[in-house]
Amino acid sequence: MEQAVHTLQQGGVIAYPTEAVWGVGCDPANTQALEKLMALKARDPNKGVILIAASTDQVLPLMTEITPEQQGRLDETWPGPNTWLVPPSGRVHSLVKGQHPLVAVRVTAHPLVQALCQAFGGAIVSTSANLAGEAPAMSAQQVTDYFGEQLDFILPGELGGADNPSTIRNLLTGETLRP
Repeated sequence: MEQAVHTLQQGGVIAYPTEAVWGVGCDPANTQALEKLMALKARDPNKGVILIAASTDQVLPLMTEITPEQQGRLDETWPGPNTWLVPPSGRVHSLVKGQHPLVAVRVTAHPLVQALCQAFGGAIVSTSANLAGEAPAMSAQQVTDYFGEQLDFILPGELGGADNPSTIRNLLTGETLRP
């Protein structure tokens, strides 16, 4: 865990297991790390990425004020495999949002990822460990097959047992974008 956190703090890109698939991530405030992650995945920077956190407290600084009803929706579904599109605060990097007016955030229920975010002291980027258009990695070996030595660190661990990646919903409209 210490090596993963150190790698994030130094602007590196790491891979780690999530609830359903392996993810890659970096410090969401580090421009060079975000650019490296986008290049590694051959990902269109206009798409944006998800931020994953250990607790609601880690997410609150990343969004503007929301209504009590909206906060209730978050509280009902977190921690868990539910990603919400929320109005971003000024602290959210443009590469995290991409071309979108909202930012995607999730509070994870995966114990290893919770511990990672707690040790890092905040949310990290979470996007599937794959090249754009390819199937997400389901094992550390697949992560290595996709990225070889280009990743700075792979955090050993197991997937969380979910069958599908997180649901994505818009907090403002309630619309489901990915069931």
